[in-house]
Amino acid sequence: MAETIAIASDHAAIDLKATLAQWLREQGHEVIDLGPATADSVDYPDYGYALAEAVAGGRAARGIALCGSGIGISIAVNRNPAVRCALVSDNLSARLSRQHNDANIIAMGARLIGVDTAKDCVSAFLATPFEGGRHQRRIDKLSNPAFAKEPA
Repeated sequence: MAETIAIASDHAAIDLKATLAQWLREQGHEVIDLGPATADSVDYPDYGYALAEAVAGGRAARGIALCGSGIGISIAVNRNPAVRCALVSDNLSARLSRQHNDANIIAMGARLIGVDTAKDCVSAFLATPFEGGRHQRRIDKLSNPAFAKEPA
């Protein structure tokens, strides 16, 4: 099923971003490319915040965040309380991010994974539904820390 997918990166991942954006369009998805447009050095938090806002605000159903390692941009994206961004590196982590964590954004490191692995992660992320059930109470706690209990 085609969705609107927002994608953003820093300068280290601009080539992977362009490749994934084109591939997603070929799959029938609408892609909102939040930049950057050139390989000039940029600060990943600026693009991570824009991506988080696009998903949290409903402009996109899901998002893909990219930087050199995936770590920095995932931290920036997760500053938005309406976002659950998972740093993934393979098909299994991408599937589990959806099944157990209801992730609405995935992050990947362009310096750590290749194009084929990135496409495999995105495919798993888009195809995998949230299981709900026992996982829902955990998602509720992520969305509202007031539901969390003190560890025993």
